Amino acid sequence: MTASPPVPAGSNTVNPFILADGAAALIDFLAGVFEAEDVPEARTLDTDGLLLHAELRIGDSLLTVADRKPHWPFTPALIRVYVDDVDAVLARAEKLGGRILTRPTDFFGDTLARFQDPAANLWWVYQHNPDAVQDWSQTPESDEAAGAWQADGAEDWSSFTTPELEYIHSSLDEALTGLTDPRKAG
Repeated sequence: MTASPPVPAGSNTVNPFILADGAAALIDFLAGVFEAEDVPEARTLDTDGLLLHAELRIGDSLLTVADRKPHWPFTPALIRVYVDDVDAVLARAEKLGGRILTRPTDFFGDTLARFQDPAANLWWVYQHNPDAVQDWSQTPESDEAAGAWQADGAEDWSSFTTPELEYIHSSLDEALTGLTDPRKAG
């Protein structure tokens, strides 16, 4: 396999696909939150009138969105996005009906936050800080943990956790534990 296999113009090696109830509303939400560019020529309706295929450009990435069929299971997407301003993205998400799951938190030198969109997908939002230490194993307090991690391939994260990591982990656990199919909620 080559480092970057050939892809069609405008695509990346990995391109997420979200199935959601009310895909058109989700597209509007994502356009508002991420300032995503809708690709109108990609919109395709199925014979039942549901959206079969739509594309959004977020930065240099392509996101495909479609309506979930009535007989299809609920499959929430878990998506990670790098942004210029985490606080601005969260403010737009909340204003448009998103729910903040993890407030902005230092995460290995970057800032990480999470929100849930109205279709129940979970979004990891990162603001990259290229000047910060990115590798936990380069921090002095984690030298011992790094050695243990590499020794058996699976280390209990409690050997290098911080209050910030505990919060990030617990907010994710709470969000996933409470995740429900929007058709069955309320």
